[in-house]
Formats: sequence, C-alpha cells, structure tokens
Amino acid sequence: MASTSAATDEKQSGKSELNWLMRLLVIIEKAGNKLPHPFWLFLSLAVIVMILSSIFSASGLSAVNPATDEKVTVTNLLATDSLREIVAGATNNFVTFPPLGLVLIVLIGVAVAEQSGLIPAMLRGTIAGASPKWITFIVALAGTASSIASDASYMIMIPLGGLAFKAVGRNPLLGCLVAYAATSGGYSAAPMVNSLDTILGGLSTSAAQIIDADYTVSPVANFYFNFVSMFVVAAAVTLVTELLLSKRADQIELDEEVDDDHFDVKMALDANEKRGMVIAVISIVICAGLLFALAWPAGSFLRDEAGGFGPESGLMAGIAAIIGFGFFIVGIVYGYATGSIKKTADIPEMMGKGLLPFVPVIVLFFAASQFLALFKMSNLGEILAIKGADVFGALNTGPFIILLGGWLLVALGALFLTSGSGLWTLMAPVLVPMFMLLSIAPETTQALYRIGDSTTNIISPMSPYFVVVLGFVQRYKKDAGIGTVLSFTIPLSFAMFVLWGLLFFIWWATGIPWGPGAATHYQMG
Repeated sequence: MASTSAATDEKQSGKSELNWLMRLLVIIEKAGNKLPHPFWLFLSLAVIVMILSSIFSASGLSAVNPATDEKVTVTNLLATDSLREIVAGATNNFVTFPPLGLVLIVLIGVAVAEQSGLIPAMLRGTIAGASPKWITFIVALAGTASSIASDASYMIMIPLGGLAFKAVGRNPLLGCLVAYAATSGGYSAAPMVNSLDTILGGLSTSAAQIIDADYTVSPVANFYFNFVSMFVVAAAVTLVTELLLSKRADQIELDEEVDDDHFDVKMALDANEKRGMVIAVISIVICAGLLFALAWPAGSFLRDEAGGFGPESGLMAGIAAIIGFGFFIVGIVYGYATGSIKKTADIPEMMGKGLLPFVPVIVLFFAASQFLALFKMSNLGEILAIKGADVFGALNTGPFIILLGGWLLVALGALFLTSGSGLWTLMAPVLVPMFMLLSIAPETTQALYRIGDSTTNIISPMSPYFVVVLGFVQRYKKDAGIGTVLSFTIPLSFAMFVLWGLLFFIWWATGIPWGPGAATHYQMG
C-alpha cells in the first residue's frame, strides 16, 4: 500500500510540474496542426512570393549587394515575361534541384545496405553484450550513429534500447526514451555522410549562390563537426540519464512482465550474421584502400587541377556517388555472405523497396524546388538578406549574438516544423546569404542549424516519432502519457541543446574547419 501511495504521489507531483508545459505544448500542437502539409505549404509560399514580388516591384524596393556593389531590384513574377519563364522552367527547377540527385544516388546504395540486413545488424551488434555500466552510453552512441538508416533508425533503435536496458536489469521504459532522444536529438551527428548531409548541403548551396554564384557546400561540409558531435550528444544523454533520469525511472512502477516477442527484433547476432559482418568489414577496408590508391597519384582524377582535394576535385565533387557506391558494394557483399541476397535480381528489388519510404520526400522536393526557384528569381531573398545584414551591422552586436539568435530561431521553428529538410528549405534562403554578408560561412550556418533543429524535435508533439516512442513506452506502462515522455525528454533535450551548442561556439571561435575544405568564415569578393 505504501509503495502504491508513493507512486500515486509521484504521479500527481509529475503532473503538477508539467501542467504549464503541457499547456504550452497544446498551443504548439494546435498551431502546428493548422499548418498545411509541407507540400501545400511550399506551393502556397510560392504563390505568396509571386504576389509580394509584384507589390514590392511596384514600390521600387531595392538594395545594394556589398559583395558586388550592384543594385538589386525586385523582379515582378506576375509580369508576362516572368510567367513565361516560370512555366518553361518548372521541369528544370525540379530536375536541377541540388538535393535531388545527391539524395537519390546515396539512397540507392543505402537501400541495399539496409535491405540486405547490414545496417540493422551493425546497430544490434553495437548494443548486444554491452556492459551494464556502459549500456546508456552505448545505446546513446548507437542512436546518434543510426541516422545512416534515415527514418528507419527510429523503428530499429527505440525497441532495441528497451530490450538492451531490460537485458542488464534496468528499466526498459528508460531505454526506449534514451534511444529515442539520441536518435532524434542527435540525428545530425553521425559517423559518416548520409542522406541528410546531401539534402542540407544542396539547400545550402542554392542559398549561398544568391550571394556567390560559384559557392558550393559539399555533403561533407560538416563531417568533422558531426563526427565529434556524435560523442558529445551521447555524453550529454548519458550524463542526464545517469545523474537524474535513472532515479526517476526507478520510481516508475511498470506493468506486469511484457512479452517482447511482439517487437520483432532480436539483440544478439547469430553465427551467420557475425560471419557476414566480418566479411563486410573486410570489404570496407578493401574499398577504403582502393579509394586511397586511386587518390594517391598526383594526377589522379580524384584531385583538382591544382593537385589537391578542394571543392572542385573529383573526390569532393563526387563524394555522394562514392559514398552511395560504397554502401552498395558492402551491402551486396553482406547480402551474399548471409544469404539475404540469393540472386542478382534481388539487388534492384532491394533498391526499389529501400527507396519507397523516401518517395514523399521526392514529392516534397518538387514543391520546394519551385518555391526556391521563384524566391531566387524574385530577388526578394537577396534583398531581405542584405537588409537584415544591414540591421545587424548597425546594431554592432558581433557575430556571437547573431549566431546565438539564429540558433534560438531554428530551435523555435523546429517545434512547429519537424521536417529537417522542410525547415531548412524555408530558413536557408534568408539565413545563409544574410550571414554570408556578415562574414559567416554557409558551412557555419548549416552546422548551427543542425543543433537547433535536432535537439528540440524530441519534445515537439508535431513530430511523428513522438507518437511512436509513446507507443513503445506504453507497452511497458499502459497508463503512460505525453507527460511521462516529456518528463524524460525535456531534460535530455536541454542537455543536448546546451552541450552541443557549447561545442559549436568553441569550434567556431577556434576556427577549426567544419569538414574537408570547409571554412568557418566567409570573405566577400
């Protein structure tokens, strides 16, 4: 009776503490639900841009681009010539949309690696047999690394986290939430380039070319920062979990023993999978060695004309194809080794099946490509960026305050629009050129965006995976609700936001490159 009373008091106390937050989240949820689907949102914005371009063109709005000293005026998109160009260019806008080709070529390879079972086996192998003392860090690290599986990572990691904690005698509910927080909050922190890097890099390139037509943001532009961030995010999750959340989890009374067979996932790798993993690792080493050998000669096609590995080199310009091909080869090797691939016809079937979850993204790309093309054609983005830079310059706040403001703006926006690519599609055309005019490189702005976007997603009721983790949590405790999830994810979100942000500002202040060939500062001219 005493334990029941204590549990009841704890439940009531938790509800009281979260009342104000619940009210805020209800407001956010209602506001977010009024937003149209991102497809219609971008098309609607495209129409709005056309109308605004007509109004501001008539008003004579203009600005002087300090990078070129040229006067920039608004183009009236409702004029006959503009309408003719819009209709004629719709197909080209979509086909040449920078993220489209990059994402597809990476996903074709990743699809084979995922469908053959390689990526799930890698994640399970990372967690299986982990020491109870290290289980939180291992689950968190695997969660941040799981972004190579894209959105499938949630369905892999959340149940795995629960099973891993349960296997070492800890609360499986906590394991589900740790895995969710690390996977979602650390989605941009990864050990290798993935589809998100290609999407963000393409969008950043389009935005940067508003100011500098030759500027390119490579998919590996934030690679160094992402790799280190993976360990910082995992450490933040571990610290909060062990120092605070584990005590709260111990006070939560779970339902009677749960049959975990319905999770349809196993922890340990069988002998066949272990053999496949060994062969896959060997193939990775061989592929890396071959790439190194091809890049070594001074006149290699993987180098640029100056003999280096700059943005125009074969290696950097073709990094998406190289990564996609690497996943493709290693996935095939693993598939044949384990028997998941029995004939060559299985491979294109895997590629098609693996691409199916990304069809909605491709549909979204069509609307986004039209919006960005019209926004760029109107010159509104360039003028807005120039005017914004002038305001910040007049305030003389310094780059730190500017970056801090951008960081908080992104974090707030991510509460309402939880699609990482969708939010960046809206923000990049303004933030990237504006910050370039303030001598902040696009790679820096993109790295800042990653932190603000990822870390607040885990507390947004607009995220589809918020419901997913709640469903898994309720399998261990049927009466768990949104408040239960928030009582764990809010501290985790705050810790990741602060520690990851601290890493960003230290990195930026010391001038360490964000990735191969990526600078922290931008010099006009």
